[in-house]
Amino acid sequence: MFMTALDGLVIVVILFSAFLAMVRGFSREVLSLASWVIAAIAAVLLYKNLLPFVEAYLSNKTIALIASLAIIFVIVFIIVSIITMKIADVIIDSRIGALDRTVGFIFGIVRGLFIMVIAMLLVNQLIKPEDQAPWLKDAKTKPMLDSMSNKIWDLLPKDPDWIFDKASSVLKKDEPSNADNSVGDNPAQSGD
Repeated sequence: MFMTALDGLVIVVILFSAFLAMVRGFSREVLSLASWVIAAIAAVLLYKNLLPFVEAYLSNKTIALIASLAIIFVIVFIIVSIITMKIADVIIDSRIGALDRTVGFIFGIVRGLFIMVIAMLLVNQLIKPEDQAPWLKDAKTKPMLDSMSNKIWDLLPKDPDWIFDKASSVLKKDEPSNADNSVGDNPAQSGD
């Protein structure tokens, strides 16, 4: 059996990820991930401080919430990225630079494989195995990707509504303080 398009795609994604991580180095890759995580945590922890100012300009509470999260995320991400870039440059230029690039290559292989496993997880959820194209279901890498994606699927919560429940509770927490500022819908407030 020959390689299919999926096999080729798996090889290309893994090699591209590995090459990119090797060029950037392990420290830069890890610090880059840390930048995303720190920015996300900061956005979740600090958005309430910015929300009243954003709500002064945006009447829709959901859009104001998203804007507050996005503004804090972007600002923190830029600041942390600048700091981590300087740290990574020092590491790359040091004596351990070659080791950093080698470990980065290995990290890139793992990341590329993880990307393909997640992609296969999504494909399997969207397209039934019997409906998948021959280049997909006959790929040599498919059993390995399916096995790994099934393990990840088993780890995921079975009820995704908890995400929406959490988002709703965040929006509802902000409503009482903002309810006093709303005017118009309640006839008692309109002064008629």
